[in-house]
Amino acid sequence: MEITPGKQLTLEMLKEARDTVMNSPLGVVNTPLIPLSQTALPLDVTYNLYIKMENMQRTGSFKIRGVANQFARRPKGGHFVTMSAGNYGKSFAYASKHYGSRGKVLMPETAPATRSSVITSFGVEVERMPTTLLLSAVERCVQEDNMTFLHSYDDIDLIAGHGSLGLEILEVIPNPDVVVLCCGGGGLLAGVAAAIKLSNCNSTMVYGVEPEGACTMYTSFIEKNPVSMDAKSIAAGLAPPFAGAITFQICQQYVEEIVLVKDDEIKAAVSTLYRAGIVVEPSGAAAFAAISGNKIPDLKGKNVVVVLSGGNIGKDELSNFPD
Repeated sequence: MEITPGKQLTLEMLKEARDTVMNSPLGVVNTPLIPLSQTALPLDVTYNLYIKMENMQRTGSFKIRGVANQFARRPKGGHFVTMSAGNYGKSFAYASKHYGSRGKVLMPETAPATRSSVITSFGVEVERMPTTLLLSAVERCVQEDNMTFLHSYDDIDLIAGHGSLGLEILEVIPNPDVVVLCCGGGGLLAGVAAAIKLSNCNSTMVYGVEPEGACTMYTSFIEKNPVSMDAKSIAAGLAPPFAGAITFQICQQYVEEIVLVKDDEIKAAVSTLYRAGIVVEPSGAAAFAAISGNKIPDLKGKNVVVVLSGGNIGKDELSNFPD
C-alpha cells in the first residue's frame, strides 16, 4: 500500500491527531521528558541527554497513541483483526473494550505468553502461530469472518497518532540536535520523524534503532524498497515479518539512518535501566542500547533525546537478564 497524494502526512494532520490523542477517552499520558542528571543511570556522557519515559504510558507503551487516533477514525462497534507481538495488541484490546468493538489479535508464537493473557483479559481473542503464517491468517479473518484489518504499524492514522510523541518532545526541547527511537515496523519512527521535520527542525538528526536479527527497515533502506525477512530478536516487538510500505516511505524521507544493536546489548540496556529503577522491556530499550553503546555518531555538546518506548515486562522475563 502506497501513500496516495491525498494521504501525505502533513503537519496539519499531525496536529489534528495530537488533539485527538490527548483528548481521547483512552487516557493517553503526556509522559515525562527528563534530563539524565535527574536519574540514577551511571552514564558518563559528553552531551545533554534527555529521556522520554514512554514506558510510563497508559497500557505501558507508546502504542496507545496511534491506537487512540486509529479507533477515533473507525466506526464504533466494529469487528477488527490485527497482528501483534504484544504492545499494539494490548492497546488494541484496551480500545476495543472501551469502544464496544469486537477484536482478535494474531500473535507470533515467539511472543511471551504473558502478553496473550493481558489481551484476553480485555475480552479480545488471541490466536498464536508462527510469524510466517500471520498474513495468511489475517486474510482468512477478513474474507471468511468479514473482519476489518487494523494494521499495527503500517496505517496512516496510527502513524499520525504516534507523531504526537514528537510534538511533545518539541514542546520541551524546541530544536533538539538528535532524537533516537526504536524501530520495528516503523510506525513510531515514521510518526515522530515526520512531526519533527515538518515542524521546521530540519537540522535535527533522527535515528532509528533495530536489532541485528530483525533489521527489516535497515535492509529496506539499502534495498530502497520495503523487505520481508525471518526476523528474530529478544525484542519481539521489534521483529515484524516485513517493513511497512507507508512507514518505509516516510522514514526514507525524514530519518537519517537506521542503527543496529545486538541482542546482548539490548539485554544489558534493560539491566542498566532496571538497576536505576526504570522498568523497560527489550523492545523499549533498543534506542537506549544504541546510546549507551556509543552507536550514534557526533553527539558531543549536543541536546539528545532517547525514547524508552515500552515497559511491559514481567518478573519472569526480568529474571533472564544479567544482574
